[in-house]
Amino acid sequence: MRIAVFGANGPTGRHLTDQAIAAGHEVVAVTRRPGSLPARPGLTVAVADATDLAAVDAAVSGTNAVLSALGARFSKETVTTYSASAAAITAAMTRHGITRLLAVSSSIADPQWRPSGAHFFNHVLDPLVNRRLGRTLHDDMRRMEAVIRKTHLDWTLVRPSGLFEHPIVTDYRTAETSADGVFTARSDLAASMLRELEEQRYLRKAMGVITTAVKPNIAKLIWNEGVKKK
Repeated sequence: MRIAVFGANGPTGRHLTDQAIAAGHEVVAVTRRPGSLPARPGLTVAVADATDLAAVDAAVSGTNAVLSALGARFSKETVTTYSASAAAITAAMTRHGITRLLAVSSSIADPQWRPSGAHFFNHVLDPLVNRRLGRTLHDDMRRMEAVIRKTHLDWTLVRPSGLFEHPIVTDYRTAETSADGVFTARSDLAASMLRELEEQRYLRKAMGVITTAVKPNIAKLIWNEGVKKK
């Protein structure tokens, strides 16, 4: 399968690209920084801003599916990265007759999500980090989800919990709407997306993804995902 990966040079996008190529897919890596992606078999680099309709249109042409792993950092200002890119990507896909879309969102987009047995997270970290520091970012994720839901595409909204780096795929779990857990390894997030691309268990639904085998350092996670993230 020929797959367009948006945000291919980001931390999740790199896992997606590596795993997709290893699985035998052809990957069109869509990025604004092509020099960060070394050439290799199975990889084509497309230079595009994900909010530029003409550039996105050219990038997705000839692909069979689109996977978006775009990300943004926390900001006090209004965030538009997710919703603007969703509008451009879905319009280009519709124009080219490409129907399969998987887009990374967040468990926060589910207003009922409260991980069981996670008192400190639910009452301290979530209100402070997600609902306050990350409010504008998560607001735009919700706008992105609304844009995608209005289309006639075969979409899946992929909702990880707190993202962290882990080198290998673990025995992750998925669930409809959101999953009962606090953390998600990026390797597991990528693996779940590629699996869903094949199995199509969550067509026109949200898919929660969590990691239970390993846990991150929480302070490092907040720094990397909220403050340092580019």
